[in-house]
Amino acid sequence: MISSGHSRVSADACSGPSARRDGAKPRFHGRRQGRPLRKGRARLIQTLLPTLSVTLPDTGALDLDQVFGRTTTEVWLEIGFGSGEHLAWQAAHYPSVSILGCEVFVNGVASLLRHVQDKELKNIRVFNQDAHHLLAALPDNSIRRLFLLHPDPWPKHRHIARRFVQEQSIRRLAQLMQKGGDLRVATDHPTYLSWTLRMMARQPWFDWTATTARDWLFRPDDWPQTRYGAKAEREGRRCTYLGYRRNRQPAG
Repeated sequence: MISSGHSRVSADACSGPSARRDGAKPRFHGRRQGRPLRKGRARLIQTLLPTLSVTLPDTGALDLDQVFGRTTTEVWLEIGFGSGEHLAWQAAHYPSVSILGCEVFVNGVASLLRHVQDKELKNIRVFNQDAHHLLAALPDNSIRRLFLLHPDPWPKHRHIARRFVQEQSIRRLAQLMQKGGDLRVATDHPTYLSWTLRMMARQPWFDWTATTARDWLFRPDDWPQTRYGAKAEREGRRCTYLGYRRNRQPAG
């Protein structure tokens, strides 16, 4: 969730270690800032964010133990966390889990920082640049759970290539995630839902966990509603909640 709750990151740049930080060019994320920040939130950007920010190495994989300052027995990642309410809820309910959040929208980052301060959360780190840089730097088999909540649907036909859910990005996520790891995707856009179902049905690395319609039409108890999801439902758009489990490592 970057602008208005949507993740805008480059799908074709998420192709793995070959898409290194020096050569990658952020193209598809949304605005970096909306309305001017209130003084308190601007102060958090200046004071708290530097203590939580993830800095990528020039070469090699990111050392997650170093990032979190502790042994990372389980790491979760949310790509595009919007205002941060979902990420903060997960961090508060699972304090032993180390959680990475990626978001370029400064107002959303400031909102998450307020949650971190108010709830005294210690297990969150933030990467506030385009997500494909982070995906290229993360070590393989390092992520246990990954959230992609209300990504930008890019509904116009000429923008289809900009959607995050693409074969290359799915493959990269499968490389990053541990066997048995959970991928959660939420959307309120019917075209994007159909697109995601088709793209995920083509690939061999994730199994859809739904066994009944209820499994994807209703949020699980440990999947709190986001601000954008609530807005979608108020405006009459049905949200869907897809769950996938990583079953195998991509070859090569």
